[in-house]
Amino acid sequence: MVIGESMKRITCIIAICLTACIYMHGTAAGENPEQDGAVGRSIPPGTVITMANWQQYRGFMPDGMAALFEGKYFWKMPPDVHIEIGPTVIRPLPKNYLAATERYAPAVRVIELPNGGLTLTNYRGGIPFPNPAEPHKGWKTLANIWYRYIPYLAVETYGAGCAIDSTRNYNCQAYSWVKRQLSYNTDPNAPVETASPNARYFTEWFMELEPEQERYTAYLTVNYADPTRPEEQYAFLPALRRYQPISTLARCAETGGMDATSEDFHNGFDSNITELNVEYVAHRKIIALIDPQLPTAPFPADVDMPLGWPTPKWGRWQVRDVDEVAIKKIPARAGSYCYGRRVMYADSHFASPLWEEMDDKHLKPWKMMALFPLKVAIPGVGDVNTAPFENEVFWDIQRNHASFNADPSLGRPYYINEQAPREYHDDSRYTTPAGLNMIMR
Repeated sequence: MVIGESMKRITCIIAICLTACIYMHGTAAGENPEQDGAVGRSIPPGTVITMANWQQYRGFMPDGMAALFEGKYFWKMPPDVHIEIGPTVIRPLPKNYLAATERYAPAVRVIELPNGGLTLTNYRGGIPFPNPAEPHKGWKTLANIWYRYIPYLAVETYGAGCAIDSTRNYNCQAYSWVKRQLSYNTDPNAPVETASPNARYFTEWFMELEPEQERYTAYLTVNYADPTRPEEQYAFLPALRRYQPISTLARCAETGGMDATSEDFHNGFDSNITELNVEYVAHRKIIALIDPQLPTAPFPADVDMPLGWPTPKWGRWQVRDVDEVAIKKIPARAGSYCYGRRVMYADSHFASPLWEEMDDKHLKPWKMMALFPLKVAIPGVGDVNTAPFENEVFWDIQRNHASFNADPSLGRPYYINEQAPREYHDDSRYTTPAGLNMIMR
């Protein structure tokens, strides 16, 4: 009896200690309900985060967002910041995309390359790694982001971007773009790219509309189904009335006076995944603005300046599960990477980046990027958040520069898949370098 009572006491003590450890440490900073005012390791809908109480919810913020609240840099949260939390809305991924996942994912394998990078084999559509695990969990998570669902055709007829400097002077531009996914399509009625060594995965065609002196300047990026094949880039120069290839050395050049480089395209990430080391940092919850109501007047209407932060008119924020990964180039390719490190917080459900933080090559904080994905109705599929329409904000904290992009802008039309007028289905015009020469004709 004495031994039995002693064992019960020891068991009780162990249980109390374990409970205390879990309570004290949690799975991430700020997830303690009593510490951050949350219930069940979340934030109740109706909660409003302001400068007066933000520290209670710090555990639900990316590091860069918390730094903006702290006032660590030139760019700071406006004193009247108002973030209202709404319910978390999970929209189902497209049925065909999930069917492709179920059919093909069991055969997908990671291949280690001689240069220290990784690639994959047997991928044919859907999520390549539905339940990423070690080894290479971080890289598998990034592959899921790279192959996230997007429609086979998206057309922006009028997007807008504005850059602002430390004196609060800003200049704006307008543009149009056409994005095509040519391989691994799962949308109904999607055209199929012929499987070949030259098969393309996706292309992005982009043309300046305003200001007038930059009108018709255009760019094309081509990514291939073989992930080891480098991306190709081309530019159309109106003065020459022809296109020319862009050197890979220019990938780190910021475009059009804005803060994005080629590495930041494709809605937040456009790099060769076979040349990256990826650390899986954490699975956690952060607040994010999903389904925003975009401003209906030109910048800076309906944004909280000078940070350019969304006002309450944009809608309520959500608590989202994200996968946090830290990305670096493998040593053999480190000299060609724009950043020393990129930390990405990607939605765990639809695999799109929601927030990013980029360090320079000395691993000092350089840029932050917020992404606010829209809800878009895909014909024959339904509403999704992962279509390539969103608001993006860059803050350069070293040079006190920022830029803001709205896709679409000012209520202008945009098109998805078969909604697009016939001219946008012309692959030769919008997915090949020769098609750039058709501009101004």
